[in-house]
Amino acid sequence: MQEKTQERSAKIINLIALFLAIALLGVIHLLNPSFFPTLWQVLATGDFIATADYIRSFGSWAILCSFLLVVFANAIGFPPAFIFSTANTIIFGIVPGIILSVIAETVGVVISFLLLRYLFRGAAEKVIAKHPKLAKIDKYSGEKGFIIMLIARVVPYLPSGFINAVGALSAISLRDYTIAAFIGKFPSTAIEAIIGHDTVSQENDPTRIILACVVAAILMSGAWYYERRYLNK
Repeated sequence: MQEKTQERSAKIINLIALFLAIALLGVIHLLNPSFFPTLWQVLATGDFIATADYIRSFGSWAILCSFLLVVFANAIGFPPAFIFSTANTIIFGIVPGIILSVIAETVGVVISFLLLRYLFRGAAEKVIAKHPKLAKIDKYSGEKGFIIMLIARVVPYLPSGFINAVGALSAISLRDYTIAAFIGKFPSTAIEAIIGHDTVSQENDPTRIILACVVAAILMSGAWYYERRYLNK
């Protein structure tokens, strides 16, 4: 009885998240019909400066605009979030830009997690129930899901959409997923934003960008080592 109640509550939460996401897109389109077409043209160029200028053009609403864009990008897994995190550091400064991006990215990946779990987890559970090996992996993903998701989020430039899908189809709890995403997003977002910011601004002192690249390499190597050494067991 309790399990059915929890399952019903989870479905209600997921439906609310889906409704809010669709409503948000509709409201944005009604308020500014040119918003999405213009944004698409800007992103198609891959120009960080153009993206920053477009967000800055919203004036006092620039923070909210940027926040929603980052949430949207992480919720659907496209476009790459580092475009907006770099733009945020250009507009608001490195530290405020990183903090804004991390919070927005966490909200976005949690929305994606809820939607994907609602849509596909039930089907995945039916398949898992028929295969003992998959059942063991699924059980492991619930017990060790936090550390696995934390490592995945720490590594910069990994496709957010792929990680969202893996998390949603696994047995990791929403709480562990959210905390792991929030903590892991800080180093990965900071590295992406610093590299992008210093590349665009053409900083004379390369120390910061070199340090960011070294840290990125260490994090990627650490994730690879953990996967090879422990997860294969």
